[in-house]
Amino acid sequence: MFSYWEKTHFFKYDLIVVGAGFVGLSTAIHYQVANPEATVLVLERGVFPSGASTKNAGFACFGSLTEILDDLTHMSKDEVLGLVERRYNGLKAIRKQFGDKRLGYSHFFGYELIDDRQLGALVRLSEINEFLYPVFQDDVFSLVQKPAAMGFSDQVKAVVKNKFEGELDPGRYMNSLWELAHRAGIRILTGVSVKELLREEGKVLAEGADQVHLEFKAKKIALCTNAFTKKLWTAPDLQPGRGLILLSKPLDFDIPWNGSFHLDRGYVYFRQLAGRLLLGGGRNIDLEGECSMDFSVNPKIKLHLEGLAREVIFPNRKMEWEMEWTGIMAFGKIKSPIIQQVDDKTAVAVRLGGMGVAIGWQVGKELSLVLSKM
Repeated sequence: MFSYWEKTHFFKYDLIVVGAGFVGLSTAIHYQVANPEATVLVLERGVFPSGASTKNAGFACFGSLTEILDDLTHMSKDEVLGLVERRYNGLKAIRKQFGDKRLGYSHFFGYELIDDRQLGALVRLSEINEFLYPVFQDDVFSLVQKPAAMGFSDQVKAVVKNKFEGELDPGRYMNSLWELAHRAGIRILTGVSVKELLREEGKVLAEGADQVHLEFKAKKIALCTNAFTKKLWTAPDLQPGRGLILLSKPLDFDIPWNGSFHLDRGYVYFRQLAGRLLLGGGRNIDLEGECSMDFSVNPKIKLHLEGLAREVIFPNRKMEWEMEWTGIMAFGKIKSPIIQQVDDKTAVAVRLGGMGVAIGWQVGKELSLVLSKM
C-alpha cells in the first residue's frame, strides 16, 4: 500500500537503469549530464552492486602478454588491438575524471610470471610490442632483469613487466561514482529486485523488502546487469563467469615486490594489499563449474590458488587466509561488450569480459549516447 505522495513522486522517470555497478552508474551519470532536465532512477537488487564491481581485485589492467597472444588465436588483429585500446583509454578516462587519489590508484606496474609452458611467449615479446605501438607509442612489455629478487619459486622462469598498468581501490571508485550520481540528482534505490520488463509499455516490475510488489514506469530503460541479464533479456553469447578471491591475514614477513601480477594467460592474478596477499582467479581450472551465478566457493579452485600461494608465490613461507569472496562476471566468444538498442524504449550494455574496472565508465558513456538518440 502506497500513499498518494509516493505514487506521485517515486514511480515515474525519464530513464530507469537496472543495475548499480560501474556500468549502470556510469550510464546514469553520463545520461543525466547530457540531459539535465531528465529524471533518472537506478535500481539495484543488493545493498551493494550484485555482480563484480565491488568484488574484484582492483587491477587497473588491459591484458598480459600471454593473454594477448591467446586472444590472437581466436580474434582478428584489429579486434584484439581495438580491445586493448578500449581498455587502456577507459583506464585513462577514469583517472582523468576522478583523480588517482580518489581512486586509490597506484602505478606499481603490471607483471606476468612465465613458467615452462609460456616460454614461447618470450620469443614474441618484441612482435607484440610492435603490434601495440599504435596505441601506446612505446614498448609495453619488457623482461625483468633480476626476477629471482622477487622471491618466487624456481617454477618461474621469467617475469614480464608491463609499464602501463597499475592498481586501484574498487570501493573508492564506487564511492566516487555514488558521490557524482548524488550531485547530479540521480536517485538510487537498493534492495529492489527487478523481476520483469514490460518493454513495450516501459514498465519495470520489481520486488522490494517483504516481497512488496513495485511497478515503475519509464520513457527509457537501460539494462546494465551483466551476467544476470538473461533473467530479463535473451542476450546472444553471454555466459556468467564466477571469480574467487582469497585474502590472507597480515604476513609476518616483508613482501619483496609491488605491483599487479598475472599468470596462466591472465586467469590467475595477485597483488599485495596492506601487507597481505590478495590472490584470485583460476576459473580455467573448472570453466564449466564456474559458469555460474551462484556466489559459492568452488573447492577445486580454492585448493589450486592456495597451492600457487604456497608453492610459487611464497615458497617455504607459512600464511593463513582471513577472507574469501566471489564475484560474477560475464563473458562470450568475443571479448567486446554488447552495447545496443533492443527496442524503442530499451538498450543494454553487458558482457564486460572481466574488465569492468577498465571499461565500465566508457561503456556507460557509449550506452548513454545510444539512449539519448532513442
